[in-house]
Amino acid sequence: MIDQIRPGELADWFARHPGAAPVLLDVREPWELQTAHVTPQGFTLVTIPMNEVPARLGELTTDQPIACLCHHGARSQRVAAFLVQNGFEPVANIAGGIDAWASQHDPSVARY
Repeated sequence: MIDQIRPGELADWFARHPGAAPVLLDVREPWELQTAHVTPQGFTLVTIPMNEVPARLGELTTDQPIACLCHHGARSQRVAAFLVQNGFEPVANIAGGIDAWASQHDPSVARY
């Protein structure tokens, strides 16, 4: 199952899934990361562009909670579904993506 969480709910979602170190998987392209990025707070930030996730799946472990992030939430939803299909649990999608992160959670993050 893929949980849909808002940026402000991320810490609580990670807290509900103890175990291996939590990961925020940012699946945006490198130019997007340069434009706007999150600062890791209580989680490991892993950046893998969406199209590279299948080839780089070994960089993630199936037992760590993973929350996926993109620009608005569509790409990260697809990646989250792919992760679940490949045995990853728990997995969440950050609804609204980095745009929601900037507007609702951390106004210091640039919007684009």
